[in-house]
Amino acid sequence: MKAVFFTGKGGVGKSTLAAAAAWQLSRSERVLAVSLDPAHNLGDVFGVALDDRETRFTATLNLREVDVKKRARDYLARETRTLSETYGYLRTLNLDRCFSILEYSPGIEEHALLTSIEKTLREANAFDTIIFDTPPTGLTLRFLALPEITLTWIERLTAIRRQILDKRYTIQRIRGPREGGGASPEIRLAYDEGQDDILKRLRVLSDNYAALRRTLQGEACRVVAVFNPDLLSLRESERLIGGLRDLALPLSLLIANKVTEENRATAERVTSALKRQAGRDVPVATVALNRAFGLGDDTPLYDIAEDLTAYFKSGGNLHV
Repeated sequence: MKAVFFTGKGGVGKSTLAAAAAWQLSRSERVLAVSLDPAHNLGDVFGVALDDRETRFTATLNLREVDVKKRARDYLARETRTLSETYGYLRTLNLDRCFSILEYSPGIEEHALLTSIEKTLREANAFDTIIFDTPPTGLTLRFLALPEITLTWIERLTAIRRQILDKRYTIQRIRGPREGGGASPEIRLAYDEGQDDILKRLRVLSDNYAALRRTLQGEACRVVAVFNPDLLSLRESERLIGGLRDLALPLSLLIANKVTEENRATAERVTSALKRQAGRDVPVATVALNRAFGLGDDTPLYDIAEDLTAYFKSGGNLHV
């Protein structure tokens, strides 16, 4: 299984090209196209209504639009239950009020996107290729950076938790059993690393995020940068390429989209600038602007003349 992420500035045509690539690949492979973009244009491109469940478009092509807000709510509800069960002895501190505002915390949307990717890669074994239509550059880079950031936080939290367990053990040694033979509330709390539910949870999270980082940085993961022949698209694409390099994520293809005879010279200059930054070995595809789209022409938006399939058929497979 391969994963392909279509990235770029808002409005450059990511959704259309992600749909076109999915459509073309589905002629010879089983493909799942997933929209992570809150704007959700994937359904519009294919002319069908989509939601968080997979929709069968053809025998070899399924579609889905991730409901980020619902994923965020589900994640928070799940973690709130876990925290309430773990810290049940602190109910007098009214933790529910603290949990209720987590929905508005920074990073929740990015985390929901990342968990959606991880779940899709783990469960979509029936497909040969998964195409992800991503949000605009800034949000995409933030959620792609989360595995590395989260692993750093987990490492720090694990160290803090071990310090807490050490102190619990010391307190137990000092206090000993209460009069009457019963154990004090502190003694009932876990102080052994092998019995501590929080450390167990941190280990599971660490393993999951480390596996996801390896997947995103592996040869079966492809990142496509879509751009238009204009200055704003050039600048944002440069930031995207720099961000991908910082995250050690593989840029596999540049696509110059909406190219016309009038802007071809500009397209060549923009492409040349991005090639210098991305590396000469990164291929470039050029897709012409189809002026008939939206003017009563019956040609589907995803049915473009340019063949994109050759860029995605080589390389390894994901192991998740």
